[in-house]
Amino acid sequence: MPGNAIARFDNVALLSVTSELPSRVTTSDDIEGRLSDALSRLRLRSGLLRRVAGVLERRNWAEGESSDAATISAGRRALAEAGVDPSEVGLLVNTSVTRKHLEPSVAVRLHHGLGMPTSAVNFDVANACLGFMNGMSLAAGMIESGQIRYAIVVNGEDADDIQVNTINRLLRADIGREDFMSEFASLTLGSGAAAAVLGRADEHPEGHRLLGGVTRAATQFHELCVGSVDGMFTDAKALLKGGLELVVSAWKEAAPEWGWDSVDRYITHQVSSAHTNAIVKAAKLDRSRVPVTYPRYGNVGPASIPITLVEESATLKRGDRVLLMGVGSGLNTAMMELSW
Repeated sequence: MPGNAIARFDNVALLSVTSELPSRVTTSDDIEGRLSDALSRLRLRSGLLRRVAGVLERRNWAEGESSDAATISAGRRALAEAGVDPSEVGLLVNTSVTRKHLEPSVAVRLHHGLGMPTSAVNFDVANACLGFMNGMSLAAGMIESGQIRYAIVVNGEDADDIQVNTINRLLRADIGREDFMSEFASLTLGSGAAAAVLGRADEHPEGHRLLGGVTRAATQFHELCVGSVDGMFTDAKALLKGGLELVVSAWKEAAPEWGWDSVDRYITHQVSSAHTNAIVKAAKLDRSRVPVTYPRYGNVGPASIPITLVEESATLKRGDRVLLMGVGSGLNTAMMELSW
């Protein structure tokens, strides 16, 4: 395959993966209650988030909680579960979409909070909802090359600002049905944090081998979903169509070579029921092997995959094949296999 679309790793293991969830639950009924005037004016039936997206609730940070603090907490637990001291870590990659400022990087605050050594490289990697998978791949490459022994990949998302700004805007009298639906995806977002520690497989035979995977890009669709803290504006139909075409194209090329038709668990990025159903149908996946967390947590961006993996880990047994599958605005897709 031309370029660098395929990555294979011989000596990398996932040593731990953890998540940290906010304590405040925001139901879709709560959000639609705040939008009742807009829904009535636009003649939209209540229950839209449940029917269209399948999202029943999501989490938001309560008073005294924050995405940064939760990310540090998840990172500390990931290091403890991996049995790795912070002083041994050579790389910290923050993959959050959420950032309170443009400079410095979010990674520096997390590096300090986790007590990383001055020798640990630290930076942010931003690639919409694919960030965590990209961070794992970068870390794996550095471990494989011998540059570092251990890496920690972290993510923390805070959906509060974008949801408040979106709801306030949708209540304006000049917002029409088309405007409302273009911002609908913002209402499905949730907050959460996650962390993963990677190391050398030969030093950690108890770890979960990271075998590699594929990436593909369809960047002609870079304007279909554009977001900031002010709002996220999406052409939902075109985005689903373009994303599905990209995933199916990558799947058809890669699945036969990797034997992905028979893996034990497909951990997909959690967007909505429509997205999940489309992927399952197009790739002919066994639905019983596709766990979902979006009904309870919504779309937690890059943290969705590690959060879902954490929840599913109790049902996985040694040697199970696990395929991480994600699509990010832009559009990009990635698939990465783990041997549990």
